[in-house]
Amino acid sequence: MTYHKISADADGFSSELQQFAHDLNLTFSEVQINQLLGYLDNLLLWTKVYNLTAITAPKDAFVKHILDCLAIVADLPLAKQSGVSVLDIGTGAGLPSVIIAIMRPDWQITALDSNGKKIRFIKQMVGELKLTNIMPVASRIEEFDGEFDVITSRAFASLDDFVNLAKPYLKSDGVLYAMKGKVPTADDLANLSDWQINIKPISVPKLSDERCVVYLSK
Repeated sequence: MTYHKISADADGFSSELQQFAHDLNLTFSEVQINQLLGYLDNLLLWTKVYNLTAITAPKDAFVKHILDCLAIVADLPLAKQSGVSVLDIGTGAGLPSVIIAIMRPDWQITALDSNGKKIRFIKQMVGELKLTNIMPVASRIEEFDGEFDVITSRAFASLDDFVNLAKPYLKSDGVLYAMKGKVPTADDLANLSDWQINIKPISVPKLSDERCVVYLSK
């Protein structure tokens, strides 16, 4: 594969993925490594056109986008099951939807965002990376229809907003899964008393910033 933005770092990134596999509780095939690095390269290549990310240094983007999203994959709800349907709300450039699709080819991922440019980028990635299990959709969540086992978010500032927008699309036994920085406070959870909530710290290789995930089930 020919890289444009990460050519000087690609071998190092590939080695680091293998090195961190145990920490991430993942295994990487050669195809998956090529897909992850191909996605990262295109993310940085097309960011000026599609306004995809403010992080443009390859090493920073590798850690803060690729490793950050990989860190949640093994802990996704229903991780031991096949055929799980996932909706990623506000997916942006495909984080974490594209990463989940690469690592879980046995799942069906819907990548939803109202930004048409970013969805066009994901559609381009679907073709280039030969991803058959992800459907990019340009739509506001309020105008969308469907029902899912797992609904994820990475970009929502408020858990309240995420839950209120996502709950109409969640199956009765489904799980909401929010990627967060700092652990939510009691005030953040005050309006969610009718949900079962589990908060788990997440360790991202090479990243010292605090990370956690919040599981919410009905």
